[in-house]
Amino acid sequence: MFRFTTVLKVLVAGLTATQTMLAGAQNSQPAYPSKPIKVLVGVPPGGSTDVIARLFADWLQGSMGQPGVVENRPGANTAMAADAVSRSAPDGYSLLVATEALLTMPLLAKQSFDPVKSFVPIGAVGLTHFVLAVHPTLPVNSVRELINYARAHPGRISYGSSGNAGTSHLGLEKFKLLTGTQMVHIPYRGAGPALTDAVSGQYQVSLWTPLAIAQQVKTGKLKALAVTGSRRIPMLKQVPTFAEVGLPAYDHKSWYAVFAPAGTPKPIVERLNAEISKMLASPKIRQKFDDAGVEPLVSTPEQLTSMMRSDTNEVGRLIKGANIKID
Repeated sequence: MFRFTTVLKVLVAGLTATQTMLAGAQNSQPAYPSKPIKVLVGVPPGGSTDVIARLFADWLQGSMGQPGVVENRPGANTAMAADAVSRSAPDGYSLLVATEALLTMPLLAKQSFDPVKSFVPIGAVGLTHFVLAVHPTLPVNSVRELINYARAHPGRISYGSSGNAGTSHLGLEKFKLLTGTQMVHIPYRGAGPALTDAVSGQYQVSLWTPLAIAQQVKTGKLKALAVTGSRRIPMLKQVPTFAEVGLPAYDHKSWYAVFAPAGTPKPIVERLNAEISKMLASPKIRQKFDDAGVEPLVSTPEQLTSMMRSDTNEVGRLIKGANIKID
């Protein structure tokens, strides 16, 4: 009896000591974040997505006390950055700022990641609308005149985009289907060279974010005909909406959102989502969004998931209807 009692006491003491050690180890884990947070973006510096990523990274540094480091990894229509984040440790230190291109590319070609299974949605950040523009040498001054001119000259007008299946390409294919016009697509490897050729008149029609095109419109190098969305854009107040020019059925937008690798702990996801909400409530940040032509968009992870599901269906129908393919 003595031996059994003694052994039992030893076992209990050992178990208690083990539990104490485990609890101590758990308590010794550094609070999140304890090191710099890397924010990947799949486009070169300077565009709207890059601007949003840098505002987000700066906010994290100011609010969470650790540096937010933006890393640009352009390539494969943003798929390179998505691939890198999908392979990262799910610890909250590698994040992705992406657009709906995250959904588009897997619809066109097999990718190393799945937009739903490979990531945890953190939350939406913003929404940008688009500006339909023409080169000044094209003899049109309104959307209706462009439609009539394109119908009278089928296949004679060309439009440029930042690349096959990119946001501007999808938007102009949507415009063609809605208006029954025929225009020739000229894809570029990025928005920079596409804008250069738009200004020089290498093609006639284009679709841009407000940030990309505002200066070209102000200097008369490109002529803006209309903007998507329900209201005029502050930086281009003189440009009417499509509803104002008689084409309310046409709309095109792009969202910006933050993602983490699949398996990221829920407390980290919730913390980052709360940081986005705080950021978008800041008057200073909202002014910077206005300056970039971006509308703040707050969401829960669940709402972002629902938006992704809806957009995947819509983009899938457009790809099929316009017979869009990538090389």
